[in-house]
Amino acid sequence: MTNQPLKIKVGSYNPVKISAVEEILLEYSHLTPAEVKGIAVNSKVSDQPKSLNETIQGAINRARQTYEDCDYSFGIESGLMTVPQTKTGYMDISVCAIYDGREFHLGISSAFECPLKVTEYMIKGGLNMNEAFYKAGLTDNPQVGSTQGAVSILTKGRLTRKEYTKQAIRTALIHLEKN
Repeated sequence: MTNQPLKIKVGSYNPVKISAVEEILLEYSHLTPAEVKGIAVNSKVSDQPKSLNETIQGAINRARQTYEDCDYSFGIESGLMTVPQTKTGYMDISVCAIYDGREFHLGISSAFECPLKVTEYMIKGGLNMNEAFYKAGLTDNPQVGSTQGAVSILTKGRLTRKEYTKQAIRTALIHLEKN
């Protein structure tokens, strides 16, 4: 008897998020084989979330809206959170919410701090991170979050957006791991 592939939906068309989910699932034998499909949904939070709560809510909203005719849905949202004693007062994190139809399983990535000018563009200027990095002249790609990501620019390629996103996915999968 062959295993039917799990149906996994990701609440985004962002190729980095979809690819991160596909690659992570290969590390979990109980989640393979799997068919992964991206679905365009609205996070129902700000284009640039500015708190941990808002970022978590965006991930949950994406996972909830995407859950239909699938085994699991993944909502992935990046956003700022306040962090005391940092230079800007904020750090960026990625949150993954996995929904199984009954409950959400949350995971969070490591955090990083953007340059002061970028943070000002986001907090005071209302720009999202893509726009802020572009306006600050740190990239010529206005959609940097769909490719290497801002974290890759800041770490000179040592940590890519995909790897950063995988951190959140891995920690969300802790509760789905068979013990």
